[in-house]
Amino acid sequence: MTHPNTLGIDFGTSNSAAGVAVNGRPWLIEVEAGETTLPTAVFFDPDSRRMNIGRRATRALINGNEGRFMRALKSLLGTPLMHERRRLNGEMIDFVTIIARFLAELKARAESATGQTYTHALSGRPVLFHSKDAARNAKAEVDLRACYLAAGFEDVRFMLEPEAALRSAQARPGIGLIVDIGGGTSDFTAFDQAQDGQARILASHGVRLGGTDFDRQLSIDHVMPLLGRGSAIRNSFGGGSLPAPNRLFNELATWQMIPFLYAVDSRRAAKDLARNAEEPEKLARLVSVLEDELGHDLAFAVERGKIAANQPDQSRAMIDLKILEPGLSVLLKNECLEQSLSADVAEITACAEETLKRADLTGDQVSRVVLVGGSALLAGVQHQMQQLCPRAELYTENAMTAVADGLALAADSAFA
Repeated sequence: MTHPNTLGIDFGTSNSAAGVAVNGRPWLIEVEAGETTLPTAVFFDPDSRRMNIGRRATRALINGNEGRFMRALKSLLGTPLMHERRRLNGEMIDFVTIIARFLAELKARAESATGQTYTHALSGRPVLFHSKDAARNAKAEVDLRACYLAAGFEDVRFMLEPEAALRSAQARPGIGLIVDIGGGTSDFTAFDQAQDGQARILASHGVRLGGTDFDRQLSIDHVMPLLGRGSAIRNSFGGGSLPAPNRLFNELATWQMIPFLYAVDSRRAAKDLARNAEEPEKLARLVSVLEDELGHDLAFAVERGKIAANQPDQSRAMIDLKILEPGLSVLLKNECLEQSLSADVAEITACAEETLKRADLTGDQVSRVVLVGGSALLAGVQHQMQQLCPRAELYTENAMTAVADGLALAADSAFA
C-alpha cells in the first residue's frame, strides 16, 4: 500500500527542497520562481510583521532592510535554544515555531504547485544530529517531528540522508560509499549493489561537521583577526595587556549564533574591548559589525570566498569585506583554504574510514564514491576520499539534489 499524499522534504542547514515521484522518477517541485531549492533562511520584517523565507529573506538582508535574518536553523535542533522564546515582530516565539512556519510555507508552495494536499511527510535527517551527545541527538529528532506536526502534517517519517542519496544514485554493481557533506553534518553510507540494481546497506555513520563549520573556521582564521581577534587589550585595572577574549569572535563566525550577538550586553562588551585596545581600529570594526548588524553579511562574504577559492582559476579568490570598509578584502588561495580546513577534513575522513570499518570493508574494496552536497566538492575533500578509496571512481552528478531526489522517490512507499 502507498500513501499518495506524502511529500518528500529535504530540510537542510543551508538549502531545502520538496519533491514526489512521477512515473518512477524524482520530480522536485518549483518552490520559488524558477527554482526547485530555496535557502533555509528566514527574515522577520517589522514593517509587514511577516516572516519571509528563502531568497526573499536573503534579498532583504542584502538590501539592508530593517529586520532580523536567521540561517542554519537546523543546527539548533536538540539544543536548549530551540525552546527559548524571544520577541520577533511583536510576538514571543521559539525556534520550534519558526521552523514549523518555514515548513508550513514549503508545504503550501508544494500544494499550490501540484494541486495536491500533502498530509504526510518523508523527511531526510542526518545519521547523527549531534555526534558527541546521544541525548541531544535523540532530542533533535523529537524537535524536528514537533516542527513537522506544528506545520500541519499529520505524520512524518525519517530517512537517513545518505541512504536517501543512494536511492537516487545511478545503479552500478559493486561496493560503494556515499559521502554526503551538508551544511551542518557529514554523513556516510557504505553499500553493496547487485547486478540487478538492488543495493544492500552495509553501514551508515556521521559526524556533526559540515559546510557551515568550514565557513566558521575560515572566518576565524582570515576575517576575525581584522576585527581584533588576537589583539592586545590593555588591563584597565593595572599594567600589561591580554589577548582579546575569543567568545565574541567565535560566535560571530558561527552562522546560527549571529542573531544572538545583537543584544545590548554583546555590543557593550565590544565597546569595552575597543576602548582598551592597543589596535583600536580593528576593534572599531567589531563594534560596527554588531551595531549595524553586519554579521550575516560577513558570513556570506566568507562563503563566497570559499567557493571562489575552490574554482580551477582561483588566483583572484578573496573574501570581499567592502560591506565593512571600502577596499577591505582577504586573499584566499586554495592552499590557504586547505590549511584552514585541514583539521575538519581530517575528522570527516576519519568518520568515512570508521563507516568502512563498521561495514567490515577496506578502502581498496570500494569501487565507487558518490559525492553529495556542495562541500563534498571541495578539492581537499575529494583528494582525501580518493586517498581513502584508491581504486574508486568519484561521481559528482546531481551532487546538489541527490538527497531530495531520493526522498521524492521514496515518499510514496514511506507509509506503506
